[in-house]
Amino acid sequence: MENQDKFNLYKNILRDWSSKMNLVAPSTLNDIDTRHIADSAQLADYLPRDIDIIDLGSGAGFPAVVLAVLGWRVTATESIGKKVSFLNAVKQELDLDNLVVYHGRIEDFIAKLPRNKKYVFTARAFAPLIKILDYVGKTNYELFLLKGRDILNEIATAKQKYRFDYELFPSKTGDGFVVHIIKK
Repeated sequence: MENQDKFNLYKNILRDWSSKMNLVAPSTLNDIDTRHIADSAQLADYLPRDIDIIDLGSGAGFPAVVLAVLGWRVTATESIGKKVSFLNAVKQELDLDNLVVYHGRIEDFIAKLPRNKKYVFTARAFAPLIKILDYVGKTNYELFLLKGRDILNEIATAKQKYRFDYELFPSKTGDGFVVHIIKK
């Protein structure tokens, strides 16, 4: 199945499941291509190619499923059982062998990670930067985040507790940013 076919099937599954549960804001279901898929796909411009990604709070699969369709090996972390069921259904329907769905709390998942390895984390509409760093701060992390207009305030707050370098790239789909953060 070609990527575009996978994205079309993903949109259909998302619309179907969204009629039964809250996966994305209902007002965004008419613009899934730009609002969710293209927004998530812009991370592909910045992510190294041959890496494993851990997506924090994957929810409806943005950006985890999009990045898996585009070829990355992704672990989608999600604590809400209904969303995990959705992600597993998408994984099966799209035949995404490179997507692992973890059902549980992020802090439990991260606590089990070996400390001597570098990890690449992604997140979209998940939590303020300080909270994300609270989760990943003890790992050797690199973050690629889709964040909103208030990111400079989030960075200032996080810099009071954590040491990191960052780059900001204007979003191609809205007024937010792609944020790349590397632990110092």
